Amino acid sequence: MGMLTVSALPPFHHDGCAHISTSLACTPSPVQVVVFYISLYLVALAEAGHKPCAQAFAADQFDQHDPKESVARSSFFNWWYFGMCSGTALTTIVSSYIQDNIGWGLGFGIPCLVMVFALLAFLLGTQRYRYYTSTESSPFARLARAFVALIKGSKSSQCDSDRASDDAGHKEEVKCVLRLFPIWATCIIYAVIFSQSSTFFTKQAATLDRRIGSTLRVPPAALQTFISVTIMTFIPVYDRAFVPLARRFTRLSSGITMLQRIGTGLVLALVAMVVAALVEAKRLGVARDAGLVDQPKASLPMSLWWMVPQYVLFGLSDVFAMIGLQEFFYDQVPDALRSLGLAFFLSIFGVGHFFSSFFISAIDGATKKSGASWFSNNLNRAHLDYFYWLLAALGAVEVVAFLIVSRVYVYKKRAAHESAAVM
Repeated sequence: MGMLTVSALPPFHHDGCAHISTSLACTPSPVQVVVFYISLYLVALAEAGHKPCAQAFAADQFDQHDPKESVARSSFFNWWYFGMCSGTALTTIVSSYIQDNIGWGLGFGIPCLVMVFALLAFLLGTQRYRYYTSTESSPFARLARAFVALIKGSKSSQCDSDRASDDAGHKEEVKCVLRLFPIWATCIIYAVIFSQSSTFFTKQAATLDRRIGSTLRVPPAALQTFISVTIMTFIPVYDRAFVPLARRFTRLSSGITMLQRIGTGLVLALVAMVVAALVEAKRLGVARDAGLVDQPKASLPMSLWWMVPQYVLFGLSDVFAMIGLQEFFYDQVPDALRSLGLAFFLSIFGVGHFFSSFFISAIDGATKKSGASWFSNNLNRAHLDYFYWLLAALGAVEVVAFLIVSRVYVYKKRAAHESAAVM
C-alpha cells in the first residue's frame, strides 16, 4: 500500500494526468508503469501470504479438543468475515468518494496508515497468543515427499520401517488434500460469478440515475457496499438465530454441515445471476425506449435501486458459501496443513478470475464476428444479459455437480451421524 500511495503522488503524475477534469490523453512514463505494477504485485504477494496464514493462526487460538471452544471456533469464521466486510464497506464508501473527489494519493494513503496501526495492534498481542510449535517439516516438503512416495509405491524394507511409517502418514495427508479437489473444482463457477460484482456490475451502475436527493450522486463502485452491508446484517442473524434453530432439528453444533452451507450459497449465487440478467434486460429496454442507445455516457431514466437486489443476493450467498468454504478448507485438512488448506480455498477465486477473463475474451471474439460484441464499450449495444444467463446456466450445472460430489464426501474427524448429514 505504501508504494501504491507513492505511485499516486504528484511527482509520479504526468501533467495531463494530474487533474481528473482534464480532457487530454496522457501516456505514463516507464518509471510510472514500473512503480505501479510493482506496487500491485507486492499487494498480491502480501495478500497471498497474509490471508491464509492470518486466518489459520486466528482459528488456532481455539482449542479443538475443548467442546466449548470447538463450537466457538465455528462462530469465529462468521465473525472473522463480519470484520473483513465491515472494513470493506467503510473503505468502499470513503475511498471511492475520496478518490473521485479529492485524489488517489489520499485514497491510498488512508488505508496505508490504517494498516500501520493494524500491524502495531497485532504486535501488541504477541504475548497473549497461543502458539503451536511443530517439529515436523514444512507443509510443502511433506506433500512433496508424499507425492514421491505415492509415485514410487511402497518399496521400503524392514530396516527402513520408520521411514516407511512416515511415508504412510504423508501419503494419508496427500490423500486427505486430494479428497478436497472435487469440492474445489465444483466451486470454480461460483468464483466466476463472484468476479462480476466488481466489474460489469459497476459498469452497468455508471449508466443509471445515481442521484439521491438533489445533491448526492452515488459513485458506481459504492454500490458494492450493499454486498458488505448485507453480509454484516445477516451474519449475526445466521450465528445467533439460524444456527440455534437449526441445531434443534439436526443436533449438529454448527446447525447445518459445512457442505450444506456451501451448497446453499451456490444456489443463491445462481439466483443472483438470474436477477442480474433480468435487470440488465430491463436496462437495455429503457435505453431503447429513451432513444439513448447511441449515447453511452448519458444517464438512463432508471434508478440505481434496480440493481440493489442482485447485490443483496450476492451478500447472502457470501454468508453461506464464502464462510462455509473458509471453514471447510481449514477443518478438513491435516492440522499441519491448515494454512495450506486456506490457500487452497483462496486459489478457487484466483482460478475463477482467470476463467472469467477467458470466458469474456472467447465470447467477445466469437460475438464480434457475428455482429455486436456482448461486451461492447457501449453497454447500451452490448448484451451482458446473455452473459449473465450463460453464467446462470453454468451455475445450475455447478450446483448439480456439487450435490453429487458432496453426497459421497466423508468428513474428517466427524461423528458418524454428522457425516451422514451431508447433502
